[in-house]
Formats: sequence, structure tokens, C-alpha cells
Amino acid sequence: MNTVNAAYAKQNFGACVADAAKRPVVIAKYGRPAVVMLSYEEYQRLNALEDDFWLQRAQDAASGGYLSAEASDDFMKKRLARAGEK
Repeated sequence: MNTVNAAYAKQNFGACVADAAKRPVVIAKYGRPAVVMLSYEEYQRLNALEDDFWLQRAQDAASGGYLSAEASDDFMKKRLARAGEK
């Protein structure tokens, strides 16, 4: 991973884009990492991983049992009522 400061990234945007096509580029402000520039393909890959993670979590919840929307609403209303009593 390559790290550059924000001034360099601004002045050399094209070079940063070219570099980010190969590997993520960290852009630092005031010596601290601020943002990461990465290729669109890497962005898509990370989003797909996140989607897979949440799909697995949903499947686990469905197979392990979970509250229905109505039961969840009822539970939250009771919790909020108890919190308001304090």
C-alpha cells in the first residue's frame, strides 16, 4: 500500500489514480491517514464480501430463529416504556 500526503495527491492526481489501479493508495492529511483511493474492481470485491457477510448473517438468523417484525416492535416498545419509567 502506498501512502502520499494530500498536497501530493492533489498535484499528482493522475499518478495516484494510476497507482490505485494496481494497489490501494492511502492519502494522509497532517501526517494521519485520511482516505484510501482504490480501484473500482477492488471496491466491487470489497462490497461483494460485505454482501456475502450480511447474507450469511441473515441466513444464520433465519435458521437459528429470530423475532418477527411485530415481536421486535413489541419488545422495543416495552424496553422504551421501562426506560421512560426510570
